[in-house]
Amino acid sequence: MVAFVLRRLVQAAIVMLVVGFIAFSLFRFVGDPVVFMLGQDATPEDRAEMSHALGLDQPFPVQYARFVGRALQGDFGFSLRQLRPVSTLFAERLPATLELALAAAVFAIAAGIPLGVLTALKPRSWISQAVLVVSLVGVSLPTFLTGILLILVFAVTLGWLPSFGRGDTVLIGGWSTGLLTVSGVKALVLPAVTLGLFQMTLILRLTRAEMLEVLRADYIRFARSRGLSDRVVHFRHALRNTLVPVITVTGLQLGSIIAFAIITETVFQWPGMGLLFIQSVMFADVPVMAAYLCLIALFFVLINLAVDLLYHAVDPRLRGSHAGAHSP
Repeated sequence: MVAFVLRRLVQAAIVMLVVGFIAFSLFRFVGDPVVFMLGQDATPEDRAEMSHALGLDQPFPVQYARFVGRALQGDFGFSLRQLRPVSTLFAERLPATLELALAAAVFAIAAGIPLGVLTALKPRSWISQAVLVVSLVGVSLPTFLTGILLILVFAVTLGWLPSFGRGDTVLIGGWSTGLLTVSGVKALVLPAVTLGLFQMTLILRLTRAEMLEVLRADYIRFARSRGLSDRVVHFRHALRNTLVPVITVTGLQLGSIIAFAIITETVFQWPGMGLLFIQSVMFADVPVMAAYLCLIALFFVLINLAVDLLYHAVDPRLRGSHAGAHSP
């Protein structure tokens, strides 16, 4: 188990180095940061002095090594648009994005897995058919259109929920949260449903397909022949084996929730990292773009590592295979 974790950590480090190289390359292909910081009217002497201060006059490998060293310390330089440290901007925006992603993930998992099991156990019922039709609509509609429709119905027509913003927040040890205020919870509902709807439908359909496949397996028929109740067969034997592939897709979808929260944050003007990234793209704010790319890659790497570890907890065959691989 220790060797398995170490191999995954080495692979994660290689991935982050590659992503860091791509992110650092943005500085060379998306304009000159000195021009952004000093403007077009700066003298050649001022530009040369600023380039030396930023280390841009050094060879590319030296600049990349300095970039990696600063990134390991959480230092991604200064925003060219706001002239503030990128780490400070991310610290201000990260709580909003993680709060939104967590709410969307909880919604996707809490609704997707039970509905997938329901439609698999009762495939011919009208409830299952209705759920499948709604899930098909959820997969087909793009995220921005889903958000606009929810705003039209629940914010404009019914007036139940706010259409933009985060609501009132509470600061707890430097971490801002809207989960402790009524307006914050109301403001979270529509963005979380919009962001989690697509992932929920994928989890639902995958759970249903895997559950139907497992229910036709020989060991399920053997369990029924032993006189076990349907509850034990369905939830102790069938569901446990169904969750192995579901965990993989769910883990990847959790990473995509954070990565693709950009559209949802833009539609609802949610003050998170996605909205900050969109604004940085419009102004070619390369340090923010590079830091966002590295942070999203780090989220994916950590989630994939957690998924691999969950495999060992759910499927004992994987633990046995790794143990056998190291035996003489």
